[in-house]
Amino acid sequence: MESFLIRTAQFILAITILVFLHEGGHFTFAKMFGTRVSRFYVFANWKFHLWSSYDNWWRRLRGKAPVTERDNESINFIQQLKNYYYSLTKQNYRIVTENVGNKKYNDNVGTEYGIGWLPIGGYCQIDGMIDETQTAEKLAAPAKPWEFRSKKAYQRLLIMAGGVMVNFILALVIYSAVFYTWGDKYYAVEDMTMGMKFNDEAKALGFQDHDILLRSDLGEFKDFSADLLRDISKAHEVIVLRNGRECLVPLNGDLNLLNMLKADPMFCRPFVPALVDSIIPGEAAYKAGIRKGDTIVKLGSKKIDTWGTFEYEVSRMTDALTDAKTSQDSLGILTNNIVWKKADGSMDTAQVTFAYQDERVLMGVVKSTIYNFYKPRQVDYGFLSSIKKGCTYGIDVLGGYISDLKYVASKEGAKSLGGFGAIGSMFPTQWDWMIFWKMTAFLSIILAFMNIIPIPGLDGGHILFLLVEVITRKQPSLKFMQISQNIGMLFLLLLMVVANLNDILRWIGVM
Repeated sequence: MESFLIRTAQFILAITILVFLHEGGHFTFAKMFGTRVSRFYVFANWKFHLWSSYDNWWRRLRGKAPVTERDNESINFIQQLKNYYYSLTKQNYRIVTENVGNKKYNDNVGTEYGIGWLPIGGYCQIDGMIDETQTAEKLAAPAKPWEFRSKKAYQRLLIMAGGVMVNFILALVIYSAVFYTWGDKYYAVEDMTMGMKFNDEAKALGFQDHDILLRSDLGEFKDFSADLLRDISKAHEVIVLRNGRECLVPLNGDLNLLNMLKADPMFCRPFVPALVDSIIPGEAAYKAGIRKGDTIVKLGSKKIDTWGTFEYEVSRMTDALTDAKTSQDSLGILTNNIVWKKADGSMDTAQVTFAYQDERVLMGVVKSTIYNFYKPRQVDYGFLSSIKKGCTYGIDVLGGYISDLKYVASKEGAKSLGGFGAIGSMFPTQWDWMIFWKMTAFLSIILAFMNIIPIPGLDGGHILFLLVEVITRKQPSLKFMQISQNIGMLFLLLLMVVANLNDILRWIGVM
């Protein structure tokens, strides 16, 4: 429960920052060009909100007069434009507006600020623009000087691109700050003297266990990550160190990265012997006589050379338990012979009954990791060098994300889509500020790219129509914009449903 709350807190904080700054990009350019923004909300406020600058209690706290409602039959719609202040373009204005009906008098430079309750994004309601808050019917009246549709095409283009620009720049700033503060700490693959453990697919391509990955025709390998597998998937040749000699492994340059990542066991992973780091007293391994420093070499009839192999065999036990019909069947699956090598070099064997808790098969050992065998490299950066590193890193992350999008169109790619649950699970179960900020920067890049896709309903859809207008010198009709907006929003809604449905199916074990 604690880990869930920590992940949730990190997720909420990250998207709050990203949504606020994204909408702030639209808001800043809108104000710069004298465009009225009716509402600025972080998170959706469907049906109700958590806070609004129009709330009576908030206005009283600030010493403002209570909001009064006017008789619908006694007033007309009044809009008065007053010069408010000069900015960079000297075009900022204060809009003092009274709305007909039950809406409230606005004395806060024409904008209602608020926080919604549904964390699916936010919105910046810009007057005179077709979006999810305004329809063509509402914009039937002649355009007013402070409306979005009255502005020049390049101004509207900057207003719509403002959110994407802020998100991308924010990611580069965060990455630069992370490298300046913490530097770059990583485990170099060339330092992994035991090399990699490869699955059968990789071995069929020419790789062998204990190969040390050095480089490909695309460049040097750095650390073990998705980037390393991505480079292998695109490479036509990979150079490995095998038995002290460099060997070339020819590839076709078009391996499926998604399959490489999702394969069980994975395409490759660092070769980490099944060395026991520590034992949990009273659990199955302790009762069998296994102790710290021992190495598991056999589970049942399967030879164990790494923890990866051990975990794969345990996962097969977990799958088999779903088909067990009686408690005796389950006990038979959980009971296995284990052979291990003691710290003094002698061999021992025992029958061990694994525990089954929270849908996990457990033996009661703490496994060794890569940290037990290798020392990390640490690279520190000064102020200017951190900016260069942060920008380069951010652009590489964006390039990798774009190149991976081709897999979304496949059946397996569609299944890999994730919603809020998948995003939240990307954060660690313990609060780590460095990881938090790197994840926030990564999500900022995703948000920037997804919003620039030319789908009506996204910023990219509006930008596409504006570019067409610049080229043709003809503004699309409000009716056309409304239909496009509705289609785009429907598509985005379906995409959101599919992504979050995948999360649910993964959670209940169906996918």
